[in-house]
Amino acid sequence: MFLFSEGYQPLQIPQWAQAFVLLMGGIEVGLSYFPFFACLSSEFRLVGAILGFSYSLIWFSVTVLYIAQCPHGQLVGRYETIIFYWPSLLCLAFLLGRFLHMFVKSLRAHLGWELQAEEKPFLEVHQAEHVKQLLRKSSLRERKKSWFQTRIYEWDPCFQFPSRMIGTTVLAFICLYLFIVIEFCIFVYVRDELDVFEGELENYITSMNDTGTLTPVILQVQELISVTKGVWVATILPAALTSVNYMFHILSCYRKHIKRLWSGNKNFLPLTFHNPSSSESVVAIARYSGWQIAYILWGYLIMHVVHSLCGMMVMYGLVLPIMHNKGLEMLQGLGIGTLTIAVVVGLMILQVWIAASFFLQPKMGTADKQKPLALNNRKAFHNFSYFLFFYNVLLGLGACLSRLLITCILGTWLIARIDRTIMQKGYEKADMGFRAWIGMLYVDHYHTNPVLVSFCHILMTGHKERKLQQAIKYWCLNQSAGPRVSARSRTRWLLLQTLINNPSLVMLRKRKGHGSQESTQILLTCSES
Repeated sequence: MFLFSEGYQPLQIPQWAQAFVLLMGGIEVGLSYFPFFACLSSEFRLVGAILGFSYSLIWFSVTVLYIAQCPHGQLVGRYETIIFYWPSLLCLAFLLGRFLHMFVKSLRAHLGWELQAEEKPFLEVHQAEHVKQLLRKSSLRERKKSWFQTRIYEWDPCFQFPSRMIGTTVLAFICLYLFIVIEFCIFVYVRDELDVFEGELENYITSMNDTGTLTPVILQVQELISVTKGVWVATILPAALTSVNYMFHILSCYRKHIKRLWSGNKNFLPLTFHNPSSSESVVAIARYSGWQIAYILWGYLIMHVVHSLCGMMVMYGLVLPIMHNKGLEMLQGLGIGTLTIAVVVGLMILQVWIAASFFLQPKMGTADKQKPLALNNRKAFHNFSYFLFFYNVLLGLGACLSRLLITCILGTWLIARIDRTIMQKGYEKADMGFRAWIGMLYVDHYHTNPVLVSFCHILMTGHKERKLQQAIKYWCLNQSAGPRVSARSRTRWLLLQTLINNPSLVMLRKRKGHGSQESTQILLTCSES
């Protein structure tokens, strides 16, 4: 964020070329941190650990030296650099420990003290466990869940979040912390300027001996400034907690959405996203991490403004009237407003009751939950519609404003939620953040689907075994002397086991002869037992 500010731009360039400057700044940041990732993912573990530890130690030493030389600053004041740079020190300390752990393990393997660590397997353990869970017969009795598992989060041992999601969440936390600190510093600066302005207003009131014509207006302005400062500080915590909650909720939604795609369920997606473009999906997964962090930061700021406006409404609607000894007038206005809304809502409910009681035909059966959609007393219904037409026009004016208000509130409240669109149905493609989310889901779905990865793993393993058997001339001598089982018998045995564990597949099999009905009945009996 500091790098992209105007003070760090080395050259004065025109406004239309600012995008290229930002691109170069992003590449500069990437190049400075690229050695960390190169050393972590290097095939030469020992060399990568040594170089990575040295590079991390240089960064750590330079950062500590900078903090020691310049601990204070002009924006925050005392201990400014510590407040801004302790997340970087924490990350660098973690990298030092990680590279040290890599060095110890690689050195022990190089000296022969322990086995060489194998490469990352094509089929990971959690993916294999997910496939086993799908093939396992589901128990009829569901396991009792705790309150935390039902309402908040349920741990799934057969699912593992990709490192991209975990890294994005951690970076979002750090960026949100720095953003809140910078915002608070700006607030302190604005507050000091407002204090100077209030002092000038006090001097004016004193010079006029409280008899000036502008004295009531000045008092109201002072009250507005005081209330605004208090409300802005009080709403920092709710806005920050809401943003943090969104980060965890996005992780939960990622698991829910990707598991639905694994099962072939696309009903939760708009129709326009059922077959996305491949190129757009690849670009989307590259955009996602940066866009998610940006959405979280903008969402925090917008929510903070909205929370402050709501706080101002509460202060001027409830608190200040009581402080000014106008509590009875406030209660009277609140009562009248509540009664007006209650009457309007009551008339709307009354219309529904009249329609259900007089203008619908009776239920066709005693088990029906509601009456059928069949009109009764049509002439009376036409008169009912005619006389309520003029009232519903006036009621629609208020309903339209409420629709606009609710849309604005939900839009600003959910602006940081990149996993759901805030656009109307049919306009979802205009939401670029939601498009990035969907593209990222599809790329992960096509490349990490446990069933697909397991199938490819079986094909690759079988291919390697056949190549190994062809390479050994007398491979039969190495086989066990026990009875051999043909591939056809083994396949039929696995088919029988699959059909017994999944009775719904029995009815979907293609029938070839008269004995198929008897075999189907036997399989159904075995599965029930």
